Amino acid sequence: MAEEEVEMETESEEASAGAIPFQLQFDKPIPFQIKMSVWNPEKDLLAMVTEDSKVLLHRFNWQRLWTIVPGKCITSLCWSPDGKVIALGIEDGSILLHDVENGRLLKSIKSHDAAVVCMNWEEDVLATMPSDDDHILTYEDRTVRFFPPAPRIPRMPGLVSGDTDLMDDSEDAIHDLSGAPCQRFNILCSGDKNGFICFSIFGIFPVGKINIQQLHLCTKFSRKETTYQLLNASINKVSLSKNLCQLVVLSFGELVEFGKSSCCDDLSVGLHCVLLDTSIFQSRKNELHQVAQQASSIEDLIEVVRTSISVMSKQWSDAMNLFHEKFGSLSALIVDHGLDSSPQDEFLSLLFGARTSPALHQFLVSSLGEAGLKRVSRAVDNAGKELRVVLNEHLQPAVEIAGFRIGELRGLSRWRARFQSMGLEEKLIDNVTEKAGMLLIQIERFSRVLAIVLYQFQNFFNWVLKCIKILLSEPTDQVQPTNSELVVLFIKFLLDNDPIKELFEVNHRIDVDMETKQQVEQLVVLGGFTDMKFLERTLACEFNQLEQCLKEAFLMPFTTISAKILCRDLLPVYSISTSPVSQLPPTSISYYKDEVNCAFQSCMPLHSLVDYICFKVPDESFGLTNCIGIIRGFTSNSRFINKEAASPAAVLLRIPDEYECVDLSLYKDNQIILLLNEAFSNSESPGKSWMVMIQTGDLCFLSLSNLEHDFYKLHDLKASMVDMHLENGKIRFIPHCVTKPLAVSASRGVACVFSSRRHALVYILDEDEDEVSDME
Repeated sequence: MAEEEVEMETESEEASAGAIPFQLQFDKPIPFQIKMSVWNPEKDLLAMVTEDSKVLLHRFNWQRLWTIVPGKCITSLCWSPDGKVIALGIEDGSILLHDVENGRLLKSIKSHDAAVVCMNWEEDVLATMPSDDDHILTYEDRTVRFFPPAPRIPRMPGLVSGDTDLMDDSEDAIHDLSGAPCQRFNILCSGDKNGFICFSIFGIFPVGKINIQQLHLCTKFSRKETTYQLLNASINKVSLSKNLCQLVVLSFGELVEFGKSSCCDDLSVGLHCVLLDTSIFQSRKNELHQVAQQASSIEDLIEVVRTSISVMSKQWSDAMNLFHEKFGSLSALIVDHGLDSSPQDEFLSLLFGARTSPALHQFLVSSLGEAGLKRVSRAVDNAGKELRVVLNEHLQPAVEIAGFRIGELRGLSRWRARFQSMGLEEKLIDNVTEKAGMLLIQIERFSRVLAIVLYQFQNFFNWVLKCIKILLSEPTDQVQPTNSELVVLFIKFLLDNDPIKELFEVNHRIDVDMETKQQVEQLVVLGGFTDMKFLERTLACEFNQLEQCLKEAFLMPFTTISAKILCRDLLPVYSISTSPVSQLPPTSISYYKDEVNCAFQSCMPLHSLVDYICFKVPDESFGLTNCIGIIRGFTSNSRFINKEAASPAAVLLRIPDEYECVDLSLYKDNQIILLLNEAFSNSESPGKSWMVMIQTGDLCFLSLSNLEHDFYKLHDLKASMVDMHLENGKIRFIPHCVTKPLAVSASRGVACVFSSRRHALVYILDEDEDEVSDME
């Protein structure tokens, strides 16, 4: 009731200022401080990150869906274009992808070496628009024709269904981020505090990385042709254009002439706007889509193989530890009885009918016993069964499907005209193809060795059980018959050696007889493969070689595409005298329809989109307080019919002195939302706040190309600065101070602000009652 009274008291104040488009929906207390928040682009979901790096997902009605604790400091937040995945940028440079349905971790990618401070996930808006050459590269994933669904990652030993363990969750972690038939081509772009920008197709396949400090930066608006570079650069924000052709980067650093250690201009340190040419993502999107689809699926299958080998190794190791624990006590008994024989000698003497020594008798009857022997036998038998299950249901199918997908890549790599230009090298893929075939051979050999070893173990255990029953004078009719020759082989070779364990070791070398080597050399001469030493390698070693070859093959597109991302333009935004800054002022980038050019454009509606960059100018930069800068058309190009629109324009907006800007965000329909606090407040009067909506169409933009200043052109706009008057705008009065972040959903018409009294205020920004009722 108290909140309703406050709303009624303030309605008269707001009405005098203009229309009130902000309808307060919820004012919810929160027990934690929010440091970042983002609305889902497709659903009424708000993702928030607390100061202690917990991720909370709420519905529009403030119902909490889930909470996840990654255990690492979260530095950025971003949704996938379809709203099904949320990306978390981590302080250590990792990017974690979580499922929106339950918060489960889908993928973890280590793209950066420093904190990921910003991300932008954009999909190709032209994907549904037909083009003349779409039929040329129509591609169908043929894997589903010949293979069942890809195997899942096997569960680690000791876990049962329902265990809250990462491996248990990973059963469904191979999320179809790239292979869905309706999946549109998209790019996840991320920037870190060291100036590196990474690109990932579908958010999972790394396809490029650049260091903005090493780029040659050229500006179109300087009176002299000079190449610059950014030193000590930190990425503030990245925004990929709707057609994926251009990337706007806001970076803080020192702008210097290329090749010089510092700049003669005292105002070289500040925020700079860099335009990167990423047109290769559009011009080669079909090829990139195909390669990313196959490569990401192969990498998922490789993870299945890696985990399968790890699970199998642990299962067998546990069984062998129990076996050696039980049978290892025989050596101690031999020493205690003063004998100089070995366990092998004792078993062979017993096998050939010699007298049983006291040490062996004590071991079989007392130390081991029938119960102990059956326990070891069950452990080895169960381990063998589990190994067969993992081998048949996970390891072998994963390698077979991966081999087929590698073959698809091999076919693509032979289309040199389309794929070599993006780095898909045929020789490297050929090498990967051979390694995949060799791994299948190793799996077949492992299967044979496993069957032989398990049979020999069972034969040995039956013989030992028969010996125990004879020593205890018990009937042996129920004991299965044994093969004495296999018992001899087991005692001589398998009692101390473990051929299965050796196949799981990377550095172990397998001995191959000379005749087999000669046969392999003859096969190499006939053609088909070039590796003559694959039989000397273990299963684990073969897998490592395949993985290394894959890294080399996928590194080529990564390197090739990275080299083709160049700087198209540079615009210094503002400068500051102190460096470094602990926290940059808020910024926002969005794309609006250009009403002027829209009437001239009939072929592609994308050409009528104009970028807007909004930012708060530091007080020390322009010598003014509460100044907001807006740049329009930085990415505009000469394809516009209206040539004047191709020139970037800007405006400076001065907020009245009695207010201070807390946060800002570009909103739909050429609007800007500002969050203002009362500038003069104290403990007795904590202050008030306002949420203000400004129309960019009401502002007078000036072309930057007409300004004389060579470096920070926005400085010249001080003389034409526009004063903001709250009585002429649309505002919402908030009877207490608020703090950032301001989260705005342009697609849903929702804003969420966080107050200093730890409340989350959720507003509907549209006056359309139908839209409001739909959201409720």
